[in-house]
Amino acid sequence: MKQFDHSYGKEFVLRGLIFGGIGCVVVGIVLALVGIKTPLALEGWQVLLAIASGYAIAFVQAGTSVFHQVERWSPAKSAGLQLACIYAVYIAAYLANRWIPFKWQVIAIFTGAFAVGYVVIWGIVRLAIGAVAKRLNKGLEYKE
Repeated sequence: MKQFDHSYGKEFVLRGLIFGGIGCVVVGIVLALVGIKTPLALEGWQVLLAIASGYAIAFVQAGTSVFHQVERWSPAKSAGLQLACIYAVYIAAYLANRWIPFKWQVIAIFTGAFAVGYVVIWGIVRLAIGAVAKRLNKGLEYKE
């Protein structure tokens, strides 16, 4: 039985490509406009890795939003798969860039903070969607 057809895969890639670079570009523009000077000396490969990591994070976050449109999947399955994909790219980027050290205690703290953040954000989203749905349903009620 097919659970994830090619149209969802194409949408994943399209969303990732459209929204993936926006965060990196915005940060670059803000830094350029504000004229921030950093005391850090970075090598070219470090800058490339940081930019590529930021793009990968945004690409996966944008792309995985399509998981919530797969009607055959439960909301829990969609959210769980999205969480797993986003976590994987975040932890890989943070470790590759040495933004966090490769120590189990630090990774455990990062994982806990990430999970709490994800749950809080999706809790807020669910409440907002519920409020909009309630308002729309109220507007659709038959009145005599």
